[in-house]
Amino acid sequence: MPSAPAGTLYRGREGMWSWVAHRVTGVLIFFFLLVHVLDTALVRVSPEAYNAVIGTYQTTIMGLGEAGLVAAIVFHAFNGIRIILVDFWAKGPKYQRTMLWIVVGLFVVTMAGFLPRHLMNVFGGGN
Repeated sequence: MPSAPAGTLYRGREGMWSWVAHRVTGVLIFFFLLVHVLDTALVRVSPEAYNAVIGTYQTTIMGLGEAGLVAAIVFHAFNGIRIILVDFWAKGPKYQRTMLWIVVGLFVVTMAGFLPRHLMNVFGGGN
């Protein structure tokens, strides 16, 4: 089996996983927006159906889904800034791994600020 020339074999480290996560979060956000547009448009077709759909959004499962949506948006936004820096900053490729860990840190801090309050509302502890 011929070996790949040095430097061309991608090893799937942090760069690959951030690439995959960026695409997955992008697709999830797209589908959320599609559903959101459709359910909002439902108010013009049938206000009763709209109210029924909105009622299903007030369940625990949907509350957890909202937390997942916020997580996807937060990661996608921070990682998108990192990608812009990698693409347009001359030193971006050199620091891409460091910037990914900064993205992870910002993600954790942001979600740590959001999740406690949101989960209190989801599970009935919020006002």
